[in-house]
Amino acid sequence: MAIGPMKLSLEALQVLDAIDRRGSFAAAAEELFRVPSAVTYTVQKLEQDLDVALFDRRGHRAVLTAPGLELLQQGRHLLRAACELEFRVKRLATGWETELRIALDAVINVDRFLPVLADFYREQSGTRVRVSGEVLGGTWDALVSNRVDLAIGVSGESPASGGYAVRPLGSVEFVFAVAPSHPLAARPEPLRREQILAYRAVAVGDTSRNQPPRSVGLLSGQDVLTVPSLEAKIAAQVAGLGCGYLPRFAAMVEAGVRRLVIKEVEEHNPEERAGYAWRTGEKGRALRWFVKRLEDPQVRAALLGPHQGRPANGTAGRTAGQPAPRRTRASRRGAPAR
Repeated sequence: MAIGPMKLSLEALQVLDAIDRRGSFAAAAEELFRVPSAVTYTVQKLEQDLDVALFDRRGHRAVLTAPGLELLQQGRHLLRAACELEFRVKRLATGWETELRIALDAVINVDRFLPVLADFYREQSGTRVRVSGEVLGGTWDALVSNRVDLAIGVSGESPASGGYAVRPLGSVEFVFAVAPSHPLAARPEPLRREQILAYRAVAVGDTSRNQPPRSVGLLSGQDVLTVPSLEAKIAAQVAGLGCGYLPRFAAMVEAGVRRLVIKEVEEHNPEERAGYAWRTGEKGRALRWFVKRLEDPQVRAALLGPHQGRPANGTAGRTAGQPAPRRTRASRRGAPAR
């Protein structure tokens, strides 16, 4: 679509803005380092080009008319956008991306990622950061589909097509948890497969759009309540709507206030390997900054660890008389459900 000649200019909008803020044509001229006649000429030419009176000059002081006020208000949006565009173009020339898109898998502690973002903003790069949440195969899918530039918390096999750099992030330990009112809470440990199968599981739905969705740790024939996020899964299990595996750091928070009970099970894979990945052809400075930051073992551990100020050990939060769960590495058939 072709754009015809414009009657508006950023220069004219700057003049209107200065007049309104400084209160007079003379004060605006002083701020803009112009003579008053140049400011007057700019306004008169704009009124002539638009065929609209922007100022009411009948009193001692020129006052913006309704069309003039509307032009000023909308024009300020244009001025801010122009300044931002100028800033981003200059930043882009230095190698910083205009925008960096990051996908966080559901196992990542978002509150522990915020300090990383705070450190990045101190760089004053001008790069906008867009963070999205994904689950299971959706984290890989977001990267493969070019919806994000960096995927944190990827699990499972990397795409067969190649072209991605993958680094290990760490391991996430999962535990089986139910509400104190759930029938399984009172069953002797370890819970058997057939006992779990009799009750509804709560799982976070895979967010893949183009890749085949994954389901992990769900027993064949088991009723399943699918929810959109880890927070919703925790809430559903606390409400007694089902049972399932949770990251230990999340389960311990609820066990600490006796809203969940952690139970030992016979078939359980206590860990899931997570990593972070990006396309090998990307060389932007913002992406490189985050990749470098994730090389810090303390940062990686924090992203997969307990929330700040909350219970992290394996004994806190169990109900009275509840035995400590044994941390076994059993068959992968009982891999944790998200």
